[in-house]
This record gives sequence, C-alpha cells and structure tokens, in this order.
Amino acid sequence: MKKIMLIIGILFIIVSPSTCYAEEEQNIFSLEELTIQVMPEFAFHPNDKEKDHPPLLIGYHGTMVNDSDQAQIGQIEIPLPMNEKGFRIGYVADYSADLKQVYEMEYRINRERGTISWTTSQEIGPHERYKFVIEFYTNSLNVNNDKKFLSYRFKSFVDIGLVNVNFTKPSKAKKMKLTPAPKEQSHADGEEKFAYHFQDVKAGDEKSFNLQYERSETKSVMELSKTDGRMEEKTSNNLALGAFGGISLLSAAALTVLIRKRNKVS
Repeated sequence: MKKIMLIIGILFIIVSPSTCYAEEEQNIFSLEELTIQVMPEFAFHPNDKEKDHPPLLIGYHGTMVNDSDQAQIGQIEIPLPMNEKGFRIGYVADYSADLKQVYEMEYRINRERGTISWTTSQEIGPHERYKFVIEFYTNSLNVNNDKKFLSYRFKSFVDIGLVNVNFTKPSKAKKMKLTPAPKEQSHADGEEKFAYHFQDVKAGDEKSFNLQYERSETKSVMELSKTDGRMEEKTSNNLALGAFGGISLLSAAALTVLIRKRNKVS
C-alpha cells in the first residue's frame, strides 16, 4: 500500500520567522515557476452588478516540485493582495500530472494572514511536478477620463526558480506604455502581449511595473469578444495545455473556461 504523508504544516512560510514548522515539512515542495498574467479590462467578475469601474484580472499559474522521496498530499497556502480595492477570488484549480484533467478546488481564505489555502486534489509522486492556477480580480486600475494607470508590484513570498510577468493590452486601447521596458512583445489570438522573465527570485524580492494607456471603450474584452462572436468552447484539456504550454499568455478562449466555471466567492 502506497504510503501517503499528510502535510498539516504550511508549505509557504509567509509571515514572521517566529512562525515555524518542522524543517522537513518546509522543504517538501519548492516553487519551480510562477507565471503572473496581468489583464486589465479583460473581464468583470460574474457577481459584478455595477460595472462602473474598469476591472483588473490577474492569474497565478504555478509549478511546484515534490522534493521528497515519498508521495505527498499537501496543504498549499500562498498570499494574495487581499487589501486591494475590490479584491475577489474568481477561480482556483490544480491539474493532473499529465495536464489532461483540471480539478476546481475548495479553498479557504484567511483574511488576517491575507492568504488562500487548499489541499492538493491528488497525491504528488516523488520529484513530480504539481501545477495550480488562481484567478482573482481587483479594482486597482486608476482612471482619469479615458486614461488608465496601474502600478503593479509583486513581492515574492518564497524562493522561485523562474517568475514570468505577462501583461495583455486590452482591445481598443491606445498609447499603451510599460515601464520598465518589457523583455518580449508578441501578438497572439488578436492580442498584443508583453512579457518579463526573472530567474532565481528570492523570498522578499520585489518586481514593480507601471502601466498606462488610453481606452474609451467601457465594455470588457470578454464582452466585446462575445458580441463579435469570437468565443469558442474549450475543453479542460485545452485549458491545461494553454495554461502551461511554456511561458506564453493564456489565450482569451482558454480563459473562458476559467471564468465560466466558478467556485465560491470571497
């Protein structure tokens, strides 16, 4: 019978050093890669009744590794910017090892700690990778008539092998400017995308970005896509491949699965 070790301790230590757990529990999983998708005016939260402020959708796509020699079921806890105005969880899921199945997760919110936590849906084998996605919304965009501004900051909560930060230009946006200058710029699925890559990011490291653009359109990118008839049905398989096919941005079509399937709202 395969031995399973239930990790009761928190895998990511994100508060003061006085909060400590057994060393063997802290080091079982490492965060190999985190891709952050920053998508201004992409979609409103499904529960938004008043759409009087342009939304900001952010996705975390993480890859962890079980560094132990035993199969593990673990509790994952990571911080999110819950103090941001209008913060709401949209979707939390993890993936089977072959990326063919997506499992929407039951999660817990700890407002005092500013964290979200969940238990892995499956056992993670020795030295296997574990992939997850978190989607959340804020009202962090600053608005001055048609001009939109965003100061985005990511503070690493743990050592990470590779951090990718990707920005998507909203359709019908003009005069978009990002500082610092992005490492890459590309076009896919009719969208203009900008990417940054950082290797060997240490806990506590900060990455800051400033975005500005002009957009008079009040409909979200998703609303415009539906109006134009460009939305396609995608399976969970396609979603998994889209989310973790290298470091490219999720396509709009893949994200429709994330937005359509909902868990509870914080």
